Amino acid sequence: MEPWQLTASAASLRLREGSLTAEALTRSCLERIAEREPVVKAWSFLDPQLAIASAREVDKASEMGVLHGLPIGVKDMIDTADMPTTYNSPIYQGLRQGRDAACVGVARGEGAVILGKTDTVEFAAAGRRALTRNPHDPARTPGGSSSGSAAAVADGMVPLAFGTQTGGSTIRPASFCGVYAMKPTHGVVNSEGAKRYAHSLDTIGWYGREPADLRLVAEAFRLFDLDRPLGKGLRELRIGLCGGPNWHLASAETRQALDLAGRRLEAAGAMVEVLALPQPFEGITEAQRVVLLGEGRGAFLQEYVAAHAKLHADFRDRVENAADISGPQLAGAYNLAAECRKLFDALFPRLDAVLTPAAVGEAPLGRQDTGNPVFNSMWTLLHVPCIGIPCMRGPHNMPVGVQIVGPRFGDAALLDVAALVAPVIDAG
Repeated sequence: MEPWQLTASAASLRLREGSLTAEALTRSCLERIAEREPVVKAWSFLDPQLAIASAREVDKASEMGVLHGLPIGVKDMIDTADMPTTYNSPIYQGLRQGRDAACVGVARGEGAVILGKTDTVEFAAAGRRALTRNPHDPARTPGGSSSGSAAAVADGMVPLAFGTQTGGSTIRPASFCGVYAMKPTHGVVNSEGAKRYAHSLDTIGWYGREPADLRLVAEAFRLFDLDRPLGKGLRELRIGLCGGPNWHLASAETRQALDLAGRRLEAAGAMVEVLALPQPFEGITEAQRVVLLGEGRGAFLQEYVAAHAKLHADFRDRVENAADISGPQLAGAYNLAAECRKLFDALFPRLDAVLTPAAVGEAPLGRQDTGNPVFNSMWTLLHVPCIGIPCMRGPHNMPVGVQIVGPRFGDAALLDVAALVAPVIDAG
């Protein structure tokens, strides 16, 4: 096995025991990138010499952080001190902010090697699409907006990568690319230094190739209650099987994946019950849209004023309020979100997790359609933690995943649930 083939957790063990160096792992990842990047196009910036120099510095460290020696990709709307941050916008080509975003600073401080910048949809929002292709079929999208991050981890180019989620931009690409992902509780990871779209939705997330990888990054960010084990086995878990208010939009393969995941868990001894959400959830998708567009008006006003001609029409529409979002509408959406957060949290601890779709279906053809976020956006608005888990292959032999969801600040327990259920769900 080549070093690039190791999961982050497996590589971490070798790095700590001294049988692998950060430089050797980084060089192996760079070799994989050299082989596959012409097809996948996951990276917007990569400087192999800088990456190797960074790895050598990590190898000199007298103490090992949580992410010691692990290369990580950074979505190109998150600032890096030693690399450009372009947001995939013609306005900011070559921009160097000169400082790390908070999440990058934490990763670097915990010993990670910042490998490069991964391609993204413009401003992680709309406009220009990433050049990235799905590694399972280059004719299909890897999803957006964390396009390059999901594809790079799926293709073995890097063991970990940062994404973000405002609608469905972390969990949906994980489903399309067949990898694991975590969107933590909103606000537990400092988003300073990442381009804002909707401040009450934007959440830093990350990709790995098994639940233990996701936990490593969670440990680096000191998520709440990681020192409190769930204290249950698989056969003691109670899982709510939830199609949600948008179930009518699910493709045949998504319906099959959710059913299959539920049946696999039941066969393994977990208690699975069908969960119908209370009536207020019928309005949650529209509430997320109102918040997204309402908060997005101010997010792009600077570019609208200072670089109007270079700003994509999608963002001009947001600033000009083409969706005609009113103040009372936005207040109503906030109120509904607050009500539904309380209703959802009340399902726990009777339930240990909610099992629900991660995407409408397989990855669509082409780059322009990055997928419908409808099975993610409501959870983003609820501020709850989500973990994407691969499940099966669809009719075109493309990955189809599911996700498990927990209550706000239940990230640690959800990671424990993921460690128990993932080997059962991801049995293909």
